[in-house]
Amino acid sequence: MMSFNSYCNAFPHAKLTRSPEGVLEASLHTDGGTLVFNGHVHEEFVELFHQIGQDVDNRVVILTGAGAAFIDNIDAEGFDFFTPRGYDKIYREGKKVLANLLDIPVPMIAALNGPTTVHSEFVLLCDIVIATPSTVFQDKPHFAFGIVPGDGIHSLWPEVIGSIRGRTFVLTQQVIDAEEALRLGVISEIVPPENLLRRAREIAGGIAKLPPLTASYSRVALTQKLRRIVDESVGYGQALEGISAADVARMQADK
Repeated sequence: MMSFNSYCNAFPHAKLTRSPEGVLEASLHTDGGTLVFNGHVHEEFVELFHQIGQDVDNRVVILTGAGAAFIDNIDAEGFDFFTPRGYDKIYREGKKVLANLLDIPVPMIAALNGPTTVHSEFVLLCDIVIATPSTVFQDKPHFAFGIVPGDGIHSLWPEVIGSIRGRTFVLTQQVIDAEEALRLGVISEIVPPENLLRRAREIAGGIAKLPPLTASYSRVALTQKLRRIVDESVGYGQALEGISAADVARMQADK
């Protein structure tokens, strides 16, 4: 059985704390500030979500960010999109990180401290989403790199906000602010930044009082459809992303 002490300091880009009631907080960061997502983080988060999901003493998980954003910056360091072996690593990690996130068998609360323009699909797999007024959503990196957004963005956004609206969001790199996100059902509520974690902890504390199996199985029941969507779409989407990356590499080589 996994114990909190065995993994709480194992992840350089996630500060983990847990209350006596079993509310685990995971604050994503780079050197204590806003997270810069790169290939090393991509690999790390596969194991991060796995370890959290294996610890039966976790009753609720709060996922939040450090600094001015949840995830708003990506760096190519550690990614190899342009060789078969390099992309195979991305492909495998991309499928596993979402599967491991869904395999966290307790309710999850996303507490968004600001812009969420990179890997917003993590948020869409949480059960309750609280945001600050500065929160905006966008799929910024895929088209910036010239590749297909096949890592769950392509299937989860149309599921959450509707087929046409979701596809428009992806294809136009649309920016959705907090008020619009609330109207569309992407987030549960908007709170001032100074109240963000207080509100998340308040909700988590209420859930933690439920019988353990009630809370756990409610998460399982509520995410069953999302599991099916992720299972059916992400492997295929990642393959298409890899083909597009190969085409980008070919075009760069021709220059």
